[in-house]
Amino acid sequence: MKKLIFITGLILISGFIFGQSLQKGNLIGTHIMTVTLKPGVTMEKFIEFYKSKVIPEMNKIEPDWKVYLVKSIRGDVKNSFGLIHVVKSEKVRDRYNNDDGSSTELGKSVSDKLKPVFDELEKMGTVTTTYNDWLVQ
Repeated sequence: MKKLIFITGLILISGFIFGQSLQKGNLIGTHIMTVTLKPGVTMEKFIEFYKSKVIPEMNKIEPDWKVYLVKSIRGDVKNSFGLIHVVKSEKVRDRYNNDDGSSTELGKSVSDKLKPVFDELEKMGTVTTTYNDWLVQ
C-alpha cells in the first residue's frame, strides 16, 4: 500500500514536472530504486553520477521515451529515489521489451550502448528497482 501511494504521487506530479500534459495512451513507468553503495561511496556522489551520466545517456536512446530521476521527500517511502519513465505509447515500449519482461533485439542493442555508463556506475554501487507501468486512460 505504501508503494502504491508513492507511485500514485509520482504519477500525479509528473505532469507538473514535465511541463506537459499526459495524453491518452501514454505509458508511465514508475520505478522505486534500492541502492547498495560500495564502501567509501556516498549517496550524494552516486546520485550525482546517475543524474549527470546515466539519465542523459538513457534519454539519448529514444525520442519518444524520457526518464527522470526523482526523490521522495514526503510520505511512506521518504528519502527514497526512483525513476519515472514517460513513454509515448505501449507500442514504443514494446519495441524494447517483450511481454515477459525480457529485452527484444533492439532492447539488447540499447543495453549494449548503455553498458559503459552502467559499468562505471557499478564501481560506485548497484541499483535494483521494482516497477509498475501505468497506461494513461
